[in-house]
Amino acid sequence: MKKHIPNLITLCNLMCGVAAVIIVISGGASYSAAAILIFCGAVFDFFDGFAARLLKAASPIGKELDSFADLITFGFAPAAMLSAVIQHILFGVTFFEYSSTTSLVWQEYVLIITPFIIVPFSALRLAKFNIDERQHHTFIGLPTPACALFFASLVFYPELSPLLLAFLSVLFSFLLVAEIPMFSLKFKTFAWHENKVRYVFLSVSFVALCVFQLAALPAIIGVYIATSVILYFVEKKKGK
Repeated sequence: MKKHIPNLITLCNLMCGVAAVIIVISGGASYSAAAILIFCGAVFDFFDGFAARLLKAASPIGKELDSFADLITFGFAPAAMLSAVIQHILFGVTFFEYSSTTSLVWQEYVLIITPFIIVPFSALRLAKFNIDERQHHTFIGLPTPACALFFASLVFYPELSPLLLAFLSVLFSFLLVAEIPMFSLKFKTFAWHENKVRYVFLSVSFVALCVFQLAALPAIIGVYIATSVILYFVEKKKGK
């Protein structure tokens, strides 16, 4: 029975993503509900790997199932939510609520469709992760959960420009597949010297979440990306 526990947790992640998409498309609830489901999916995504290691129940099917779940929860769900938010900002409506008199110019079509670029780039990111032997203890490119959490947390900033949201979609899609090492939050040991970046980052993130709650996530993800890029160039310079 215990060998199935990690996969059941992964399926909970998947169902969070499916529910988030349904909420966004139906327009029957606030986008914050979809965002919270994406946050819950991230929690399940963390614990399925943790459970697999703890129970020694890792399996090839679990690895593939995890990628499928991540593509929905951290790829399609945030893209759909971001597109719906852009539509709401532009027209005050959600998916499938256009009247027959609604007329869109091509620039508006581009803004609405652009967030879905996150989906194929997330798929490529997940496929690369599954076959890349370099990513056992670090990441190459932005992890899909970090990308999804960034966009899900933007619902707490309703005054953002649709043009900025579309630009961020393109930027983060590039970061998903960029050949830039991103530090992992997994601990091999608890020694300070080997984990000082992780300890500092987690401490700052914890304080920010306590003070600003989920609205702090965009800044936290931004700091994570900036720190990873800085460390990458520092290590690159040392290697010369």
